[in-house]
Parts: sequence; C-alpha cells; structure tokens
Amino acid sequence: MSEFWIRLKNDFQLSIIMMVALVSFVGITPYAIFRLIEGNWLVGVVDSFLVLCTLACVRYAWVSGDTIKPGHFLALVYSAGTVLVAINLGVNGLFWFYNLILFNFFVVPPRQSLIATMSALLAICAYGLVYPGEVFESHYQMGSFAVTSSLASLFAFVFAYRGRRQREQLNLLATLDPLTGAGNRRTMERELAIAMTEQKRYGHTYGLLLLDLDNFKQINDQYGHKAGDTVLKEFVAILDRVSRTSDRLFRLGGEEFVLLLPKVDQAGLERAAEHIRQSVEQQLRSPGGRVTVSIGGCLLHRGITDWPSWLHEADECLYAAKRGGRNRHVLSPLPVDQG
Repeated sequence: MSEFWIRLKNDFQLSIIMMVALVSFVGITPYAIFRLIEGNWLVGVVDSFLVLCTLACVRYAWVSGDTIKPGHFLALVYSAGTVLVAINLGVNGLFWFYNLILFNFFVVPPRQSLIATMSALLAICAYGLVYPGEVFESHYQMGSFAVTSSLASLFAFVFAYRGRRQREQLNLLATLDPLTGAGNRRTMERELAIAMTEQKRYGHTYGLLLLDLDNFKQINDQYGHKAGDTVLKEFVAILDRVSRTSDRLFRLGGEEFVLLLPKVDQAGLERAAEHIRQSVEQQLRSPGGRVTVSIGGCLLHRGITDWPSWLHEADECLYAAKRGGRNRHVLSPLPVDQG
C-alpha cells in the first residue's frame, strides 16, 4: 500500500487520472443505474460506457506508466458523451458540460483540452441551431450558455497552462543540477534504486562510472569559480556527445559525476570508460591548459545488495585510479561466478 501512495505522490498526472476514476465511479454510476431503471437507455448506456472506459484507462495508465494516451482517449470519450447527454436530456444535460471543462483541463495538456472542449461546445450549439427547442429553449439561452462555457474554458485554460509550466519548472529544480543540467543527487539515488530493482526482477544489466576531474581545485583557486563552472559545463557537454542516449549522467557533488549505463557488459563498460577518458583529455581545456578525468567503474552484480554499496565499489576504483597517477580508469572485476 505504501508503494501505491508513493507512486501517486511522485506522478501528478497519474494521481489526477486516479482521482477522476474515483469521482466518475462514485458520481456517474448512480446516474447510469437510475437512467437504465427509468428506461432512458441512451443516457444510461453512455454513462455506463464512460465509467467502464475510465476504469480501463486507469488500469492501462497504472500498468504501462503512460498517462498521455489514456488522457487523450478519455477527453475524446467524455466530450462525445457530454454532447450525447446534452442532446438527449436538453437543458438538464447542459450542466454536465461544466464538469467536462474541469475534467479536460486537468487530464489533458491545455491546448488539446481547449480543442476538445470547444469542439464539444460547437457540436451542442450546432445541434441547437439545427433543431430549435430540443436542447435550448431559445437562442438567447444558447448564447448565454456559449458565452459562459467559453469564459469558463478560457479561465481553465489559463490556469492549466500556468500550472503545467510551474510544475515543469519545479520538476527541473527538483531533479536537475542548476549549473550543468545533469541529474542531481536525489535523481541519482532514485535511478540507482530503480536499476537495482530491475536487475533483481528482470536480470537487466547496468554499469556505473564514477568520474572525477583531476586537480579541479587548482582551477578554482588560480582562475576563479567562474572558470571552474565553465569547465564543469563543458565537461558535461563532452559526456553528452560521447555517451549513448540511454546513459544517465548525475552530478554527485563538486567535480564528481556519476554515469549510469544500462545494457552493458564488462567489456562495454571498459570501452565506455576509456572513450570518455580520451575524449576529455583531447577536448576539455581550462585557462591553465588541458583538464583530465579519473574514472572508477563497477558492473552491477549479485553480490551488491543496495545502491550505496554499488556506488562505494565504484568509488574504491576511482581512488585507485587517483593513486595510480590520475587520467586513467579502474574497473572493479566481476566476481568469479559471474566473470
């Protein structure tokens, strides 16, 4: 149960879809039952279909981790359902449109929400024009509904857009190192823990490289922190160029970085470490000249029980590289039964 709440806490969009599912089930199911008992089959079937689609989308989002596709599908289904209910129930069905506005702008990105909501509004108003008296009692009533719905949609759009931008900015602040753009320590700890779980559960292979710029303190002392910051940013840029897209880089602190490499064996980890060392030696410069890097590495194996132990093993290799003269890499050998 704790994992359930942790996942909802860390995934805003999934938590919104789960909340919508709960509200839909509790709020729409009684209406669906009432309409079916009353003999209003169209509205009853539509309500039941909305509830079932919502539950199916929640299950898909939970299992796959994809909240975008379920959100788009539900926005389409709920918009169409609201139009059908409004056409069938007339004025009484129009009240559901305001719930649709809130639903769309919570579940779907703002621009898509605006398109879906305004399309539903146009469909209802078009039907009202073609069939006077069935949905709206007068053109004045239809105009009032169109204006109030449009204003509510505009306010919801502004709120959703600003809220999404602020969440994105907060997410960047919470997960990235502000100077280099690499992942921060909190993100690293989460990713290493995930790698440990996937290795135990699915047998996925991971390698870890701990990188430390040689004599970096001298750069800060002699040329100032601005020069040091420039070296750090260029170092990260070099790593981005020479690493695979699936590799993840994190700043551990100061001039120390961690590179997580999925789907790699001992030979691949060796090649990656040497390629990085050579690239840094050839490309990275400070006001005082060439800058080099020392690297310690470790492949994730069954003898490692948690991510701090994994990081510690790589750290021991890094110290060996430093003691060996710097500008080199040292990797931890695999245990005999896995070598």
